[in-house]
Amino acid sequence: MGNSFKVSMKSDMLDFNVIELFGINTRTGKVFRPLRVRLEFPARGWVKINIDGAARGYPGLATCGGIFRGSMREFIGGFSAFLDIQKTLVAKFYGVINAMEKAQRMRLTTV
Repeated sequence: MGNSFKVSMKSDMLDFNVIELFGINTRTGKVFRPLRVRLEFPARGWVKINIDGAARGYPGLATCGGIFRGSMREFIGGFSAFLDIQKTLVAKFYGVINAMEKAQRMRLTTV
């Protein structure tokens, strides 16, 4: 994603260390051709979790949320959480953590 969007990034060492840990390229540039994106549902017996997190400001008021869908496109569950003052990257990580905790509470093992 780092190459797909023009972004302005504050230099926070923790954010850069986490980004580097995941091997994400932080150089930005123009997208030369559009990419086709389509929604895919999970294989039979699996659950797909779509999550996101965002902050209004750097840092700012932050939230995260997610939705659980089954292989037949059925809604299985969802969640949202207010995170107080956080950075966007932290909000996204909280989204993953909250999703895994909710999946565990729902006894979902194939996510």
